[in-house]
Parts: sequence; structure tokens; C-alpha cells
Amino acid sequence: MRTFFSILLSLVFFSGLLAQTNGLVEAKHGMVVSASDIASDVGVEILKEGGNAVDAAVATGFALAVTFPSAGNLGGGGFMVIRFPDGTTTTIDYREKAPLSADRDMFLDDNGKFNLEKSTTGTLSSGVPGSVAGLLYVLDKYGTLPLDKIIAPAIKLAEDGFILKKELVNSINNHFDEFVNIPSSKKIFTDNGNKLPNNFKLIQTDLSETLKLILQFGYDGFYKGKTAELIVKQNKNDGGIITLEDLQSYQPVEREPVAGIYKDYKIISMGPPSSGGIALIQTLNLLEEIADPDIKKEYYNKLIYSLKYAYTDRSKHLGDKDYYDVPVNWLISKKYAKYVVDNILFTKSPSENYVPGNPKDLMESEETTHYSVVDKNGMCVSTTTTINSSYGNKVVVDGAGFLLNNEMDDFSAKPGEANQFGLIGGEANSIQPGKRMLSSMTPTIVEKDGKPFIIIGSPGGSTIITTVLQVILNVVDFDMNIYDAIAYRRLHHQAFPNRIDFEKDYKDSDLLQYLGTKGHELGRQRVLGRAQGIVIKDSVYTGATDPRSYGKASGY
Repeated sequence: MRTFFSILLSLVFFSGLLAQTNGLVEAKHGMVVSASDIASDVGVEILKEGGNAVDAAVATGFALAVTFPSAGNLGGGGFMVIRFPDGTTTTIDYREKAPLSADRDMFLDDNGKFNLEKSTTGTLSSGVPGSVAGLLYVLDKYGTLPLDKIIAPAIKLAEDGFILKKELVNSINNHFDEFVNIPSSKKIFTDNGNKLPNNFKLIQTDLSETLKLILQFGYDGFYKGKTAELIVKQNKNDGGIITLEDLQSYQPVEREPVAGIYKDYKIISMGPPSSGGIALIQTLNLLEEIADPDIKKEYYNKLIYSLKYAYTDRSKHLGDKDYYDVPVNWLISKKYAKYVVDNILFTKSPSENYVPGNPKDLMESEETTHYSVVDKNGMCVSTTTTINSSYGNKVVVDGAGFLLNNEMDDFSAKPGEANQFGLIGGEANSIQPGKRMLSSMTPTIVEKDGKPFIIIGSPGGSTIITTVLQVILNVVDFDMNIYDAIAYRRLHHQAFPNRIDFEKDYKDSDLLQYLGTKGHELGRQRVLGRAQGIVIKDSVYTGATDPRSYGKASGY
């Protein structure tokens, strides 16, 4: 088996095959774009060694669990959208689930008031992790290389360590006050109880042992045996409720994607329990009815109206469709979009006056991560994964070396009341044992003329949907290359709160002033999303990582 360091040497050798101009990376044989330069290089090396896009995606996912601890994970979950070379598609849902002893009132106090701290801190906030099961499932069914080759780079990175970039040192140190007060986390994310210095070498011995158990025993190496017992022990010691039964009963679900048409492009994305695909397609349907890209200011006014309504419907109708009858086909239909435009959209400006549609709640953290992959045969994989808040609930499983998620906050703990990030949810997303919590993750593949065209996704909580949407619109409606489409300034509206958030390049702009004259309330300046994307055109793969982050587009 080749060592990781020999992989890096080969990447240097092959660098001459890769072109980069103004943030764009071009390749002809394969590409991986992720939030970690090391993880992207791991994925591309797998492609060079004959693996397909799924092999590369799984290797990248395991590497991210080591090199991007704020969101890459073993203790969280995610979604994967796959387009095969023959044009068929599928999605893998490995979203976390509520423990079997969870109940709908578990985060309410004695007076029935939602307790935000309970839903976001400590192991009570953790859903049953799905990442390991999902990655193993998709590798076994659609991969071509053995697990030992796929997981070896991640094991090596955890065991031998790697030098942290300044950005990652700062990211970890930003949470020092939390890590230093959790003994299991203090061991890994502090320097003997002090903040990490620059050029710190992060060695994660316990995590490497956990990865070795996965290599040796597969699914049982995580959901049974030593690792499972350590997860349960951490929960018991910290007031959590995940049991061995919860872990042993977890299974990913393969689902049909949601799909729609925007102009001449086919949008293939993730369905429930993700809200991303439905909200994306619904917004595009509304825009197609009302917006003209040649009239740019008014185009954005129409975009804001469309987003308001899509997020309003999200608050009412979306949740885990295994537990709630989500009206998917109705929500993404052109007929419904026309009805909304003709009867609702411009009759009521404030979000508070919008009422979700009726066929015959709630924002996850911005510390999610996304990666896009394409191989030499045109197989495409779009994957978004998360542990919710940055570094999840900050609790490392002692002896296992990975962070737990705080995804239980993504349920509507009290329908109609906002969670930590301001989104409102309803009965569709109420807590139930074994249920998957609603997500905004929007891994997406766009086709043009029946061929793959864009592979895109982003972190950003509820801003994921608006980020993915605007990148697609920048490519399709404004003819931008993928780097410019990702780098371009963004706006965000999620209906509740009723305001437009915006990036700094929009500050004092004519567009914001125009939107203000249209009755829209201007909100706060913030960073919106960190997309990772690929465009496929004329047999050339063009990729870009978001300049808002510090990832890498790697290809050959």
C-alpha cells in the first residue's frame, strides 16, 4: 500500500497536468473540490489509481473527518447525490436520526418554553451518527476499490499528524473556552490546556484507531463493539440518550432525487429530509415565471420574493417523509409556481403575511462542508456533510477521538418557535423517535442537453439553499465561469426573520437601495456560504473552491 507521503509526491509530479487561472482549475480526467486541500488531493489520487467518483468521494469524506474537524466527521451525517455515466441518478441519505428514547418535548422546560442550551450543548443534543454507515454503504454498492485503499490516507493523517494551517488554528482556538472545559476535547483541541500555536502538528491517535476498527470490521467497527460502547459511555456520562440499540439499528436510505427543469437545464438535488432540493427547485420555478436577467435590479427583487415564499412553505411542509406526508411533487410543480405567482407572490410583501400553500422549522449551523467530484467517465458525486454547529456540540468521544453532532437542534423542538439560527418549523419537523431532522443541505447536479454540467453544493445552514441557487443562476443566467459564479457577492432571505442579509460587496450598493424602495427590510452584513463547484464543458472539468474558505480544487 502506498504511503500518504508518496501520494503527495505523486501529486507534485502530476501538477504539471493541471492548469490554474484566476482561481479556476482545469483538468481532463478527474477532479475533486473540497474545503480541505489535503482531502481534495486524497480524492484525486484515488481517481488516478483507477477509482471512480464514488471511491474518491468516500476517500475524501474520511480524510475530511481528520483534516477538517469543524464539519468533516465520523460523528455526524450527510447527503450524497450521484449521477452515473449512463444518466441514471440516485441519492444516499445518511442524515442523523433522533434516538429511540427521544420525545417531542425533550428540549422544553417545566413551563413549556424551548431551552436552546439543551438542544445545542452536551450529548443530549446529539442525533445518532450516519456518516460512517453512509460512506460504507455507497462504497460497497457503487465503488470499485477496496476499503483499505480508500481509508488508508485518513488513517495515516490521523496517526502521523499534519501541520495545521493558520486558518484552522484560529478556527479551533475560537472555541478554546469550550474545548478546555470538556476533558475529552481538551486532549485533542488544546495544547496541554493552552491555545494551539501556529504550525501546530495535530496528531489524533484515538481517531486513527477508530478508523482502523472501521477498516477491520466495516459497519460493525463503528456501530458495534468498542467504538459503539465508547459513544454510549460518553452519552451516559454527559446526560445523552444514545444507546447501543440506536447505533446498531442505524441504516442509511437510498432515495430518488428530486428533479426539476429551469429553462433548458435539469436540476437534480436532494429530497426530504433535506429541504434543499425542494426549496431550490421551487424558487427556480417561481423565477422562471417572473424574472428577466436583463433587468438586473428587478431580477433580484423577484428573487427575494421567490425566496420568501419558498422558505415559508419550507416552514410548514418539510420534514422526514418517512414520518410525514411531504407534498414533494406539488411543491416542485410548475402548476403550483404559476398559482403562487398569479394569486400570492406580489399581493403581500411582509413575510409575516405569507401563508404556506395548502395541497388538497430551524436552521442548521453554517459549519457544514461540501465536496464535488467527477471522474474520467463523467460520473458525478455531490456530497454535503455536517455535525451542525462548528465542531458540533464540542464533545469528543473519549477514546474514539471524534466529535459528536448537535443535530437535534435541527428539529422543531417547539413548532412555530425559532431555533438557534432563526428558522421556524412546524409539525412536519417535530421530534419523534428514530426520525431524521430537517436539513438545508443542497448537494446538486445540473444537466445541460442531457449531459452533466454543474456539480455544486455549499455549507451555510439555511444560507446553503440561497448560495447554491445563486451560483447556478450566475452560471446559467449570467454566463459566469464557475470561479466567478462562486466568488460573486450574495444575498440571502429566509422569510423569517423578514430581512435581506448581504455580503460586504453589496454594502451601500445601488441594488440594496433599490430593494429598500421595494419595501424589503435590509438586515445584516455577513458571509453567505462557501461553495465548492465543478463545471463540465467540452470535455474539460473546471473547478473552483470558494475564496471565502481555504479549500482546494484538485484535478489531473
